[in-house]
Amino acid sequence: MNLAAQESFYRWSPAACLRVSGEDALTFLQGQFTNDLHQDRDARATYGLWLNQKGKVLADSFVCKTSPQEAWIVSYFSPAAVIRERLEAYIIADDVVIEDVTAAMRGLTVFGANPAAGLGLAAPAWDFSGRRTRDLQTEIIFPAEMEAALTAKLTGKTELSPGQMEARRIAAGIPAVPADIGLADLPNEGGLETDAISYTKGCYLGQEVMARLKNLGQVRRRLLRVRGPGEPPARLTPVFQGARKAGELRSTVREGPGWIGFALVSLVQLQREAGLALAAEGEAVIHFADTP
Repeated sequence: MNLAAQESFYRWSPAACLRVSGEDALTFLQGQFTNDLHQDRDARATYGLWLNQKGKVLADSFVCKTSPQEAWIVSYFSPAAVIRERLEAYIIADDVVIEDVTAAMRGLTVFGANPAAGLGLAAPAWDFSGRRTRDLQTEIIFPAEMEAALTAKLTGKTELSPGQMEARRIAAGIPAVPADIGLADLPNEGGLETDAISYTKGCYLGQEVMARLKNLGQVRRRLLRVRGPGEPPARLTPVFQGARKAGELRSTVREGPGWIGFALVSLVQLQREAGLALAAEGEAVIHFADTP
């Protein structure tokens, strides 16, 4: 574990915080979510994806079960409106109610082993294990009016800036949805099949595509970490090997004298040792980073 990470925290506002309630709430979500909400009955939250019929990624989130008739959907980056629209399109005769309380909620990422123990959390706040980096971390979700009281209890820890948090995420090789993997992309292209998809839970939207990809054993494109000099290029900047477009950049952030980021590239004829250029036949100034 990164010792420095143990002494830090990050304030954030969820892109989505939806309360899903009703007699059919968990059954309904189980039939829509890519991961198995029943695989660990003691887990406070399960991470997974919301796909379309073609298996492309609409959004990601945690599903936090609070009772047999209630769950909360929380996402770092995927908009609440996208997730809500996706779910409401498939509510037919189900006893399910979706409430969007995103604007009223805030989040804290606190690094270290069980940091919530010293915060005296009580409803309406709750916590669960996050996935911003590979270090131990706890996400705390709470109404906005509790923010000052909670952060006051984090004396001695360093508050991270958005750029620092982004650099840690990318260095850990964790994609953001939809910035790194989105509507034009398959989960497997971002390496999300391990953490976000169950191949045993049964039917959900996009499940047949996921099963076919598993049987094929590979994809033609992959999200890979890259490094380069100077200012970070813009998202969706094309990258080349020789005269051939190899793919495009996704998230990038300043790191030291250069930058670190993700590139979604075609694996066909890719020569990793040759690096990538920002123009056809240009100098290969972008290099692939080691797998974290």
